[in-house]
Amino acid sequence: MQLPPPRDPSAYHLSLVCLGNICRSPIAAVVVRRQLVEAGLAAVRVDSAGLGGWHVGEEMDPRSARVLVASGYDRDEVSAHRAQQFDRGWFEGRDLVLGMDDANLDGLRRLAGPADRHRVGLFGWFGTNVGEIPDPYTAGGEAFDEVLELVEEAAAGLVEELGPLLRPTG
Repeated sequence: MQLPPPRDPSAYHLSLVCLGNICRSPIAAVVVRRQLVEAGLAAVRVDSAGLGGWHVGEEMDPRSARVLVASGYDRDEVSAHRAQQFDRGWFEGRDLVLGMDDANLDGLRRLAGPADRHRVGLFGWFGTNVGEIPDPYTAGGEAFDEVLELVEEAAAGLVEELGPLLRPTG
């Protein structure tokens, strides 16, 4: 996927989307934010959302929070997460919207108008193209560790591709 240029040259806005916004997309948001800061791309705004609204206002799944904190991610950032539902109107302010699996991608494409479809992709396309990030919600604790590994790999690839797009040249 070719990354779309920023709508606003002063900031790039990225949304990460899964089904309920309590497992995969909040893990991805925390990981991507850290990697962006480490790469000197702190001006990128990152949020996450779910296609469904049944978890709106809830904290991150405790298993997601556990795997992040155990891996050294910021406890305060993890505990601050509150699930939200992706809204079609968000496309107007987002430069890039990435789903965690093919079903999320299909749902986002249905919500996007023709002018925004080029801004929609699969998070796992980045890095070594890990593909879909599997939903760990009904699986055991090890599934959350696997999700974190896949997310860290895809995030590294995404941040690497964002660098040349967002760093001033010359």
